[in-house]
Amino acid sequence: MALDLETGLPSTRLLQSYMRDKKTVEVKLVTGDTVIGTLAWQDPQCICVDVDGVPNMLWRSALASMKSTSA
Repeated sequence: MALDLETGLPSTRLLQSYMRDKKTVEVKLVTGDTVIGTLAWQDPQCICVDVDGVPNMLWRSALASMKSTSA
């Protein structure tokens, strides 16, 4: 069974705006680690954060919080 990205959800729309505007984001993981970069893509299970040209795939279940650090 394929999962569809629910584009009507406010969280999905916010992440889409971060991608469209190429905003830098700070992602805190449940492990306490922090990843800073730009969002490359998202799907129902993962997001990809580009850190200095290196794609980092993060499972949504590993995310504790995310915020834009761009003005």
